[in-house]
Amino acid sequence: MSSVPNSSRRAALAALASAAALPARVLAEPPEKFVFLTNWYAEAEHGGYYQAIAEGTYRRHGLDVDVRMGGPQVNVMQLLLAGKADAVMGYDFQTISAVAQDLPVVTVGATFQKDPAAIIAHPDVHRFEDLRSRTLLIGQASETTFWPWIKKRYGFTDAQKRPYAYSVQQFLTDPNIAQQGYATSEPYSIEKAGVKPVIFLLADLGYPPYAETIVTTRAVLGRRRDAMLRFLRATAEGWKSYLANPAPGNALIRKANPEIEEALLAFSVAKMKSFGLVTGGDAARRGILTMTDARWKQTFDFMAGAGLAAPSTDYRRAYTLDLVEQVRVMP
Repeated sequence: MSSVPNSSRRAALAALASAAALPARVLAEPPEKFVFLTNWYAEAEHGGYYQAIAEGTYRRHGLDVDVRMGGPQVNVMQLLLAGKADAVMGYDFQTISAVAQDLPVVTVGATFQKDPAAIIAHPDVHRFEDLRSRTLLIGQASETTFWPWIKKRYGFTDAQKRPYAYSVQQFLTDPNIAQQGYATSEPYSIEKAGVKPVIFLLADLGYPPYAETIVTTRAVLGRRRDAMLRFLRATAEGWKSYLANPAPGNALIRKANPEIEEALLAFSVAKMKSFGLVTGGDAARRGILTMTDARWKQTFDFMAGAGLAAPSTDYRRAYTLDLVEQVRVMP
């Protein structure tokens, strides 16, 4: 009897099957360099990309992918347009606004079917509507994204809003405060301080945009269409693997960002799974990274109605479904 564990043999057979399914040209040629720029420091929310590097998925698809970290001072759209990356991590509002300025950018896939943006409240809050009587900490950037949506949908007012300083300290010291945050991040710090917060994921309340989208330029898409398709497929496979066993990806995340805690990585993965950020919604039926015309129209209709985009904007130029519809990596 073989001494190789069954799990190892299955993994080896899966890798061989994956390689066998690739075109001979991809296997014969050296991997193509592909640069992808994220929107922040390495974290679990980027796990599928790091997993695809760690497990050799990109290389099996003929790509040598360099995932580079973004950060607070990094303008990913500017770097994309300057040719410093083949694709970047974007956001629907940003891409539609860029298209309105005739910038040649296009979204080819969406990592998060649900935006992780949330309003985080104290345990005594049971309904989102109850927050009308609370002070809300809202960041400046959110005033052109979800804050107009909250005001219009729930009747909140600017009078109850205070600046968010990207810290949970005010929240912890004042039970009348609720704050913005990522469902996968800030609640971890709050729980560490001994408070079990209530998380209102705005996407579950109807907030429409995708998040952590994959954005490229039309020039790169025209020149490297096949490489872009392989990047999408390998990334989708990376996410499926990461959510099943994040250890390989987490090792690379911690190497890139040593300050991140293992416990935070585990917390974030658990929240991504429980909220269905990557695999929920249309992804459950159409595959990881999927997008639909209907969702993009929802997002644009909100932007136009809130005065965040001109109604005449041809928002359809902000995305294409051609590639992602060929990926079909099911959760």
